[in-house]
Amino acid sequence: MIITGVDFHPEFQQIAWVDTDTGELQEQRLQHREEAETFYRELAAKAVQVRIGMEASGYGRWFEHLLGELKVELWIGDAAEIRTKRVRKQKTDRQDAQLILKLMLEDRFPRIWVPSWENRDLRQLLWHRHRMVQARTRIMNQLQAVALNQGLRCKKRLWGERGRQQLEAFPLAPWASRRRQDLLELLDRLNPTNAELSQAIEQEVESCPAAKRLMTHPGVGPVTALAFVLIIGTAERFQCGKQITSYLGLAPLEESSGNRRRLGHITKQGSSILRFLLVEAAQASARSLPEWRSKYFHLTMRRGRKIAKVAMARRLAVRLFWMMRQGWDYQQWVKFGSHAEQPGNRHGVQ
Repeated sequence: MIITGVDFHPEFQQIAWVDTDTGELQEQRLQHREEAETFYRELAAKAVQVRIGMEASGYGRWFEHLLGELKVELWIGDAAEIRTKRVRKQKTDRQDAQLILKLMLEDRFPRIWVPSWENRDLRQLLWHRHRMVQARTRIMNQLQAVALNQGLRCKKRLWGERGRQQLEAFPLAPWASRRRQDLLELLDRLNPTNAELSQAIEQEVESCPAAKRLMTHPGVGPVTALAFVLIIGTAERFQCGKQITSYLGLAPLEESSGNRRRLGHITKQGSSILRFLLVEAAQASARSLPEWRSKYFHLTMRRGRKIAKVAMARRLAVRLFWMMRQGWDYQQWVKFGSHAEQPGNRHGVQ
């Protein structure tokens, strides 16, 4: 077997590999993409088992596609954990590749779960819609500012037919009028695009039973449900709700020592888009469920609105996790109650 440690960069990669049968050890620097692709195709042609390890990083999708095409085993490791295993204070590309190779040889490589290609492609759909919605919101905010400067303060009616006519009828200076025209044209182009992307997400949800079950929870729509299923992957990877909140970056940052315990803001180490969607869905749940509304108002009075929103999003994330893990819809959750979160509980639908 040939085991290879790869220190991956956008323009090149530094590798250190060893043949476990002969003990041969070599190091090499490969330029992207032609030189690297030639090297791995020749390596795969040797008809020997090849295992490659690298840190999780961006800009390497083409490399993963190449190794998948060549049927080469690829391990992706947690970059933060690999960093903690470095002993030397010096850091070079050669040492990074050697460290990854050493961890693989010693069976200490911190391998992480990697979603499938279909999962990644659907995530691109979610990200594309999210960015398009953000762009539309920025345009609408600019048009709202134009309307406010002209004395029109009916925000809810501005985007109706009558509000659009009033917005277009304002007499403005030449460049202000040009800005209004361009913004309205961009808005007219984005609305059909966002509608098409939202429809595509709804179609994907129809073929995903787990997402359809999550949508039965009040306040959870197709975008939030599909994003939760795609980003969590398999619920069996997590043992409790605390691991979910930590994975999504909703757990507080802790700096404790001795008798001193200090909790800070949330870590924000997980998926930013899912955190955003959970906050929005939690507020919708608070408007639909009396007990959630009471809890939200209580937290708002004690800790403030921002902390209350995050706390409700964390609560929703834990509930969706258990619904996903147990295979329950919302009515089954209501029937069996919060005891479903107990590790020893095995009743209900599995």
